[in-house]
Amino acid sequence: MIEVRFHGRGGQGVVVASEVLAKAAFKMGFEVSSFPFFGVERRGAPVTAFARFDERPIRIKSSIYEPDYVVVLDNSLLRGVDILEGLKPGGKVLINYPAGKRLPELPQRFKYYLIDATSIAAAHGIGSQTAPIVNTAIMGGFAKMCEMVALEPILESIREVAPVKEEENVAAAKEAYERTIEATL
Repeated sequence: MIEVRFHGRGGQGVVVASEVLAKAAFKMGFEVSSFPFFGVERRGAPVTAFARFDERPIRIKSSIYEPDYVVVLDNSLLRGVDILEGLKPGGKVLINYPAGKRLPELPQRFKYYLIDATSIAAAHGIGSQTAPIVNTAIMGGFAKMCEMVALEPILESIREVAPVKEEENVAAAKEAYERTIEATL
């Protein structure tokens, strides 16, 4: 079973990102599960969402405590939230991080992937210039990081769940896929 934990802030599309992943994995023939966890429900508050996929039926209904992958939609959560908590040895982390900015010190036992999803979303007019919605761009980066989920099913799922600007969201995911890099620590 593959388990993914998403960290972001209210208004960034964290829950939709986990839904896109679940739909894409389902299209690829996997059994799936996706669900959010909310603390205080307001824009800007930390939000966590989860997704699981497996070739066998998923019977676990709990939160994910030992993920294979962690996806961080807001890099300010690197301070104050233990985004690496429980991450399996050799786990992979995708971080929305500004291009050219120095990455803070992170444990070297994991693989890190970076994408400037904020500027990609802003360039495609997703959300506003001051509050871009980064979920679809981050999912393009996830397809690059995770060999098990292909880009095309993610793009199909984005078309299904995007409430507006379907093609802009798809274009953001494609661009993010191309621009996602593995970080060297």
